[in-house]
Parts: sequence; structure tokens; C-alpha cells
Amino acid sequence: MLLSVQKVKEIYAICRRTLINWEKEGLITPLRTPKGRRRYKKEDIEKLLGMIEEKPKPTVVLYARVSTKKQEEYLKNQIRRLEEYAKSQGWQYEIISEIASGVNENRRGLLRLLNKIKRGEVAKVVIKYPDRLARFGFEYLKFFMESFGVELIVLNGRENEEDINRELAEDLIAIVTSFAARIYGQRGAKRHGNSSGEVSVR
Repeated sequence: MLLSVQKVKEIYAICRRTLINWEKEGLITPLRTPKGRRRYKKEDIEKLLGMIEEKPKPTVVLYARVSTKKQEEYLKNQIRRLEEYAKSQGWQYEIISEIASGVNENRRGLLRLLNKIKRGEVAKVVIKYPDRLARFGFEYLKFFMESFGVELIVLNGRENEEDINRELAEDLIAIVTSFAARIYGQRGAKRHGNSSGEVSVR
């Protein structure tokens, strides 16, 4: 919606001198009618007055992950490679990195990335390998991102076979450990319940 100088004054109590000063400071740029009269965009005026919260422009997110602390050097190498690519494209970017199993569904870094995507704050996501994003379910995550208009860029198609096997073994150990802890925890809770004065009748 375009407003004349008079309309701006009526609606927002802003005088012509203030509008001219804003123009000189580069804060606002009016459109001109064929007769040279100034017209201001309503949203531009309201942004300057703080009536509209300006959303951050979608950015590029570089996502890197390793499974264990022992792989920190590999994590640094991932980030370095991702940054080199982003800089070669002339992109402004943000880095999200974490140390967490690829089969962990509650990774803080991944959840942070997905929430940023839902809020419309991400234009592109760049990863080095598909397995860095998720050990399983990569295509589902890719579909989720694309449904929000986010481009997922994978720099390399497949990791070194030895690295894959080593990390997969660590992920499987993590799964078994977690599962075993849950089972033994349930058994412990049952034993505790039976020792609370209850009598089993056979």
C-alpha cells in the first residue's frame, strides 16, 4: 500500500521534514508518481516505527557431525571443507556441529537445524556426506527440508569404507548399550516394587 506525505502525517503523525531526513539517511526510499510526488510503502514506514518485526533473511547452514570425542579432528576437517565450499560460493553462513551418534533421534544440533528450517531461517543446508546428517532416514530429512523450500547440498557422495564401518560399529554399540540400560532399569524397578512388602502367592 502506497501512502502520500499527507496520509503518512494523518496516520502516523510523522511530518514531511522527518520523512525527508529518513531519505537522506538512507532509511527509506519513496516511489515517485509521474508528476514527481513522493509515495511511501506502508510496510517501510511501520518497520522504521518498530510496528513490524523484520524477519532475518534465510541463511546457509553448514552441518557437521561425528559420533565420538575421539573423532574431533575429523569434525574439524569436515567444518574446514564446508567453509571452503561456502566461501567459494560467496555465501554468508552459520555452522552447526555436534558430537552425537548418527542414530540418535534427539541430537541437539539436528533439532536446532530443523527448528530453524521450520521458522523459515534457512535457505540451504550443506553437509559433507549423507551419513553426517543421519545414519538412517536421510531421504525423510531431505524431503522435510525440501518441503520448506530448503536446498540440501551434499559435497561428497560416499565416505571412506573403513570410516563408515568404524563409526557404524560405534553407533550399534551405543544402541545396544542404551537398550540394555533400559531393560535392566525396568527389571530393577520391578524388583524394587516386589521388595516393598508385597507377598507373592503361588
